[in-house]
Amino acid sequence: MRYELFVWLFRPPGVYRPQGDTWLLAEALRTVRVGVRVLDVGTGTGALALAAARGGAAQVVAVDVCSHAVFAARVNAWLRRLPVRVVRSDLVDAVRDEAFDLIVANPPYVCSSDTAHPRGPRRAWDGGTRGRAVLDRLCAVAPSLLTPGGTLLMVQSALCGIESTVDLLRTAGLHVTVGARRRQQFGPVMTARAHDLEERGLIYPEQRYEELVVIRAEQRS
Repeated sequence: MRYELFVWLFRPPGVYRPQGDTWLLAEALRTVRVGVRVLDVGTGTGALALAAARGGAAQVVAVDVCSHAVFAARVNAWLRRLPVRVVRSDLVDAVRDEAFDLIVANPPYVCSSDTAHPRGPRRAWDGGTRGRAVLDRLCAVAPSLLTPGGTLLMVQSALCGIESTVDLLRTAGLHVTVGARRRQQFGPVMTARAHDLEERGLIYPEQRYEELVVIRAEQRS
């Protein structure tokens, strides 16, 4: 199966821009059998959903909590005449009764010292004080959405605990491996929070990079 990420995507203000974590997840997507039904969680512009549809998936569903992202993904699918169903949803609430052969997810995972619920564009990256507010929810619900033999591909930062994700998914009965890894220099969001991350002992003094990883979890047949 051949997947393509599109160079140009309609992206209104406030919608997450595809970047390093998107590309890493796209590379991992090329290594799995897509199956019939694909779910893209936290779709943003719809980049990964479009890649799955272009790659031959029969049914692609994309969800995002941001109404601007839902609009952007719908426009991008319409412009390319790709059959992607885009739904506004708090995580996967809107598709809890459905089942998928493949789930791809780029959830918010950036550690934040702000305990308030994120609003606006921050919802795309703020993962709470440990970076796991959404990760833990997704680990809890994703196994129930996978068909027998189905696969979850999820990208996150090592700063918010790779082993925590692995343990949660294994406890849910999935076969879990840590796949692609990439060191990435801090962007504007992480740079602005670097001193706070240093004070909390999450990074070394003057460290301005993080390691991104893709977690691959498979439902047993």
